[in-house]
Amino acid sequence: MKLLSGKTALITGASRGIGRGIAITFASHGCAVAFTYSNNKNAADQLEIELTSYGVQIKGYQSNAANYEAAQKLVDQVIEDFGALDILVNNAGITKDNLLMRMSEEDFDQVIEVNLKSIFNMTKAVQRTFLKQRHGSLIHMSSVVGVKGNAGQSNYAASKAGIIGFSKSIALELGSRNIRSNVIAPGFIETEMTTQLSEEIVKGWREGIPLKRGGQPEDVANACVFLASDLSSYITGQVLHVDGGMLT
Repeated sequence: MKLLSGKTALITGASRGIGRGIAITFASHGCAVAFTYSNNKNAADQLEIELTSYGVQIKGYQSNAANYEAAQKLVDQVIEDFGALDILVNNAGITKDNLLMRMSEEDFDQVIEVNLKSIFNMTKAVQRTFLKQRHGSLIHMSSVVGVKGNAGQSNYAASKAGIIGFSKSIALELGSRNIRSNVIAPGFIETEMTTQLSEEIVKGWREGIPLKRGGQPEDVANACVFLASDLSSYITGQVLHVDGGMLT
């Protein structure tokens, strides 16, 4: 059963990791997919080719969601190219980890700009379209770290906690227009980034998770499908934890 047939989604930061998993899963459910990438054009081109096999419209855009004007231009171009937009997945994000005593102002500011201000930029950019059509699903990617914090990630945790507060506020503002705003908070998800960690560190993470394993990008993607589809038509302002029980 294809849960997203006839819908169009814009996914930021989708050339790798969780974003890539979301794009693939959305396309497999019949969704037309516009996605953004920052620098890796080869990965974006490969994803375009892979997604085309699902028989839906696909296009990648090199864009910086942290730039207000770029976000506005991106959404205008996506609507021109696809003719519609029903779902926004705010997934783009970075880390610049360090203890507070060693963290530079630049590293704090950049993480807040890319992770949090991009959510404002992109949501603002799609708002007019969603209001006009009186429907839309906003899905914002937070993190378990945004809920419980993590030593050495005060900038990242602050940005991800801010996403939750932003999303809940937008849910209250736009709910009367049938626009839903929800958050997904992934836990330890195994991607190409986690392969750079030592096996000992990964083992320690897994042992601390009630399900005793890391999650896969598909686990997050399936949660996104639920929040993007009509199955969740009465759900807004919520935080869905995809973390194997880490916060239990």
